Amino acid sequence: MASKKNPTFEQALTRLEEIAAGLEDGSMSLEDSLKAYEEGVALVRLCQKTLESAKLRIREQSEPEDLPEPPDSQQLEL
Repeated sequence: MASKKNPTFEQALTRLEEIAAGLEDGSMSLEDSLKAYEEGVALVRLCQKTLESAKLRIREQSEPEDLPEPPDSQQLEL
């Protein structure tokens, strides 16, 4: 399980939803709202970094040189 400082993508997303709900309901003080906002910004950055890393991994796996060579057209003739 991920630590509080390094939450998983899913944990960060859940926390962002909690922060958004808290900010939207207006029950927090200004100071608490600012702290929540700052936490949210950090979580958004973490999520963006995680998504960029996932995109890169997918791109690396999809590189043309990693795909099998197409069969020779002459071999396909019957």
